Amino acid sequence: PYQFPEKFIPLLILNCISDRQLPIYGDGMQIRDWIHVSDHCEAVDLILHCGENGEIYNIGGGNELTNLDVAKLIADMFGQTHDIIKFVKDRPGHDRRYALDCTKIETQLGFSPKHSFERGIEECVLWYLNNMEWVKKAVSGDYLKYYEAMYG
Repeated sequence: PYQFPEKFIPLLILNCISDRQLPIYGDGMQIRDWIHVSDHCEAVDLILHCGENGEIYNIGGGNELTNLDVAKLIADMFGQTHDIIKFVKDRPGHDRRYALDCTKIETQLGFSPKHSFERGIEECVLWYLNNMEWVKKAVSGDYLKYYEAMYG
Protein backbone atom coordinates (compact mmCIF):
# COMPACT_ATOMS: atom_id res chain seq x y z
CA PRO A 1 0.00 0.00 0.00
CA TYR A 2 0.93 3.66 -0.54
CA GLN A 3 3.59 3.11 -3.21
CA PHE A 4 3.75 5.67 -6.00
CA PRO A 5 2.06 4.40 -9.19
CA GLU A 6 5.33 4.19 -11.15
CA LYS A 7 6.44 1.21 -9.02
CA PHE A 8 5.91 -2.27 -10.43
CA ILE A 9 3.04 -3.58 -8.32
CA PRO A 10 0.98 -0.36 -8.25
CA LEU A 11 1.52 0.02 -11.99
CA LEU A 12 0.09 -3.45 -12.59
CA ILE A 13 -2.84 -2.83 -10.26
CA LEU A 14 -3.74 0.49 -11.89
CA ASN A 15 -3.43 -0.98 -15.38
CA CYS A 16 -5.81 -3.79 -14.39
CA ILE A 17 -8.26 -1.26 -12.97
CA SER A 18 -8.03 0.71 -16.25
CA ASP A 19 -8.19 -2.45 -18.40
CA ARG A 20 -4.76 -1.67 -19.88
CA GLN A 21 -1.99 -4.10 -20.72
CA LEU A 22 0.54 -5.02 -18.04
CA PRO A 23 4.00 -4.00 -19.29
CA ILE A 24 6.70 -6.48 -18.25
CA TYR A 25 10.35 -5.79 -18.98
CA GLY A 26 12.16 -8.38 -21.11
CA ASP A 27 11.01 -11.93 -20.41
CA GLY A 28 9.72 -11.13 -16.92
CA MET A 29 12.09 -13.58 -15.25
CA GLN A 30 13.66 -10.96 -12.96
CA ILE A 31 13.42 -12.31 -9.41
CA ARG A 32 12.74 -10.13 -6.40
CA ASP A 33 12.35 -10.93 -2.71
CA TRP A 34 9.15 -9.08 -1.85
CA ILE A 35 8.51 -7.74 1.64
CA HIS A 36 5.57 -5.82 3.06
CA VAL A 37 6.44 -2.26 4.02
CA SER A 38 5.26 -2.81 7.60
CA ASP A 39 7.57 -5.80 7.98
CA HIS A 40 10.46 -3.83 6.51
CA CYS A 41 9.86 -0.93 8.91
CA GLU A 42 9.66 -3.32 11.84
CA ALA A 43 13.00 -4.84 10.82
CA VAL A 44 14.66 -1.42 10.51
CA ASP A 45 13.34 -0.46 13.95
CA LEU A 46 14.61 -3.75 15.39
CA ILE A 47 18.06 -3.15 13.90
CA LEU A 48 18.17 0.40 15.26
CA HIS A 49 17.27 -0.72 18.77
CA CYS A 50 18.84 -4.18 19.03
CA GLY A 51 21.41 -4.49 16.26
CA GLU A 52 25.15 -4.22 16.76
CA ASN A 53 26.70 -0.93 15.65
CA GLY A 54 28.56 -1.33 12.38
CA GLU A 55 26.89 -4.64 11.50
CA ILE A 56 24.99 -5.23 8.27
CA TYR A 57 21.60 -6.95 8.34
CA ASN A 58 19.81 -8.01 5.16
CA ILE A 59 16.03 -7.59 5.36
CA GLY A 60 13.91 -9.85 3.19
CA GLY A 61 10.41 -11.20 3.08
CA GLY A 62 11.18 -14.75 2.01
CA ASN A 63 8.95 -14.20 -1.01
CA GLU A 64 11.09 -14.69 -4.10
CA LEU A 65 8.89 -14.39 -7.18
CA THR A 66 9.53 -13.43 -10.78
CA ASN A 67 8.00 -10.27 -12.16
CA LEU A 68 5.99 -12.46 -14.52
CA ASP A 69 4.58 -14.46 -11.59
CA VAL A 70 3.55 -11.24 -9.85
CA ALA A 71 1.88 -9.96 -13.02
CA LYS A 72 -0.05 -13.22 -13.44
CA LEU A 73 -1.19 -13.13 -9.79
CA ILE A 74 -2.47 -9.57 -10.11
CA ALA A 75 -4.18 -10.32 -13.43
CA ASP A 76 -5.87 -13.30 -11.76
CA MET A 77 -7.05 -11.10 -8.87
CA PHE A 78 -8.84 -8.86 -11.37
CA GLY A 79 -10.27 -11.75 -13.38
CA GLN A 80 -8.05 -10.92 -16.35
CA THR A 81 -6.47 -13.50 -18.64
CA HIS A 82 -2.71 -13.58 -18.91
CA ASP A 83 -3.08 -12.18 -22.44
CA ILE A 84 -3.18 -8.79 -20.74
CA ILE A 85 0.59 -9.12 -20.15
CA LYS A 86 2.72 -7.27 -22.69
CA PHE A 87 6.48 -7.78 -22.85
CA VAL A 88 8.37 -4.54 -23.46
CA LYS A 89 12.03 -3.78 -24.11
CA ASP A 90 14.10 -4.35 -20.98
CA ARG A 91 15.92 -1.49 -19.28
CA PRO A 92 19.69 -1.39 -19.82
CA GLY A 93 21.48 -2.91 -16.84
CA HIS A 94 18.27 -4.25 -15.31
CA ASP A 95 19.17 -6.60 -12.44
CA ARG A 96 18.15 -10.18 -13.08
CA ARG A 97 17.85 -11.14 -9.43
CA TYR A 98 18.00 -9.59 -5.99
CA ALA A 99 18.98 -12.38 -3.62
CA LEU A 100 19.35 -11.88 0.11
CA ASP A 101 20.68 -14.07 2.87
CA CYS A 102 18.60 -12.99 5.85
CA THR A 103 19.99 -15.59 8.25
CA LYS A 104 21.74 -12.97 10.39
CA ILE A 105 18.68 -10.85 11.17
CA GLU A 106 16.63 -14.00 11.77
CA THR A 107 19.11 -15.74 14.10
CA GLN A 108 20.67 -12.75 15.87
CA LEU A 109 17.65 -10.47 16.18
CA GLY A 110 14.75 -12.93 15.83
CA PHE A 111 13.14 -11.12 12.90
CA SER A 112 10.68 -12.83 10.61
CA PRO A 113 8.09 -11.12 8.43
CA LYS A 114 4.47 -11.25 9.53
CA HIS A 115 2.76 -10.52 6.20
CA SER A 116 2.48 -13.08 3.43
CA PHE A 117 3.00 -11.85 -0.09
CA GLU A 118 -0.60 -12.66 -0.97
CA ARG A 119 -1.93 -10.67 2.01
CA GLY A 120 0.26 -7.72 1.06
CA ILE A 121 -0.96 -7.74 -2.53
CA GLU A 122 -4.57 -7.86 -1.34
CA GLU A 123 -3.95 -4.86 0.95
CA CYS A 124 -2.28 -2.98 -1.87
CA VAL A 125 -5.14 -3.65 -4.31
CA LEU A 126 -7.71 -2.55 -1.74
CA TRP A 127 -5.73 0.58 -0.91
CA TYR A 128 -5.63 1.62 -4.56
CA LEU A 129 -9.31 0.84 -5.09
CA ASN A 130 -10.20 2.95 -2.03
CA ASN A 131 -7.93 5.88 -2.95
CA MET A 132 -8.68 6.51 -6.61
CA GLU A 133 -8.94 10.29 -6.13
CA TRP A 134 -5.32 10.36 -4.92
CA VAL A 135 -4.34 8.07 -7.78
CA LYS A 136 -5.96 10.33 -10.37
CA LYS A 137 -3.91 13.28 -9.13
CA ALA A 138 -0.70 11.23 -8.90
CA VAL A 139 -0.90 9.87 -12.46
CA SER A 140 -1.54 13.15 -14.22
CA GLY A 141 0.92 15.58 -15.75
CA ASP A 142 4.56 14.51 -15.80
CA TYR A 143 3.68 10.95 -14.78
CA LEU A 144 1.94 10.43 -18.13
CA LYS A 145 5.11 11.52 -19.96
CA TYR A 146 7.18 9.14 -17.83
CA TYR A 147 4.80 6.25 -18.49
CA GLU A 148 4.86 6.82 -22.23
CA ALA A 149 8.68 7.02 -22.29
CA MET A 150 9.10 3.83 -20.25
CA TYR A 151 6.36 1.63 -21.66
CA GLY A 152 5.30 3.20 -24.95
